[in-house]
Parts: sequence; structure tokens; C-alpha cells
Amino acid sequence: MYRLLSFTLTAFLLCVSTASIASETLLTAMKQGSHVLLLRHALAPGFGDPPEFTIGDCTTQRNLSAEGRQQARDLGKSFRDAGLNDLLIFSSEWCRCQDTATEMDIGTPITHSGLNSFFQNRGKRDTIVRKLRDLLDTLHGGPSAILVTHQVNVRAITGQSVASGRGILIRLEPNGEHAIIGKL
Repeated sequence: MYRLLSFTLTAFLLCVSTASIASETLLTAMKQGSHVLLLRHALAPGFGDPPEFTIGDCTTQRNLSAEGRQQARDLGKSFRDAGLNDLLIFSSEWCRCQDTATEMDIGTPITHSGLNSFFQNRGKRDTIVRKLRDLLDTLHGGPSAILVTHQVNVRAITGQSVASGRGILIRLEPNGEHAIIGKL
């Protein structure tokens, strides 16, 4: 029993240590410019949006929980602690994304329709993804940025899923492509 407990604790500590090293590596990469963190908004319990959803009216939307607000503040602290105090930060027009960006407190969020969700309106997918790719093209060669968006947008660009308050860091390449650096 002692060996099993010792093995489990060692495995847990190794995972925590590896995650910390990976996060530090990603944060260091962001200091180089031409990197973008596609960040899924912080925890907003539920699924999709209510039928009466209206952009600009947070009372009609699924919003951040207290835990989600803290998650966003913790993310912002990680960036500030890494010396990334004033990043470009873009957000979808959804309140949960704008609130995530604001709670992070690392720059003034700029809303961009290319970060809006198309989860409940798949007919808008191509238009939104094209706008997102256009935004990525404008960011190449500049300072690194955080794009607070939705699961479907992250997946459309990277082919990967992330949990709430997590993201995928990409390096923007001169040819308009991108390389996935890792998950945060």
C-alpha cells in the first residue's frame, strides 16, 4: 500500500512539475513576438447559449461563474509574473470572453467578430473562421497576442480542443501558416 501511495504521489508531482515547465516555456515563447494564444474563455457553466441570446446583453448569455472570474485573474497573474504585462488582447463579442479578457488585467481588450462563436449557428462558420485567419495574418511579425474566444474557434484553427480557461499557443509563420507550440 505504501509503495502504491508513494508511486501515485510521485506521478502526481511529476505531472504538476511538467505542466509548470510547459507553461513557463510557452510564456517565454510569447516574449519573442509572432505568437498567439488562442484562449478559450474561463469557466462559464452550461452549454451553448439561451434561446434569447443577444450580443451586447449579458443578461441573455451564459456568463462566467465566480470560479471562472478567479480562473481569469489567475491566468492574468501568470502572464504578469512572466513579465508579459501589456499584451495585445482580443476578445469575441460574447460577455464571457470579454469578462475573461478584462479579469486577466493585462491589456485593453479589443473585440473582434472573427472570435465570435458559431457553435449554435454553423452557417456562419466559414465567415467567422475567415475573419479569424485574417486577424492572425495581421498579427504576424508583431508582438504576441491573446485571443479570447470559444471552443469551436480554437478547434477550427488548431484541430484541437481545450478546456475552459485553457489555450493553445501557436507561432505565426511568414507564409500565413502557423505552428502549434503547445497547450497552456
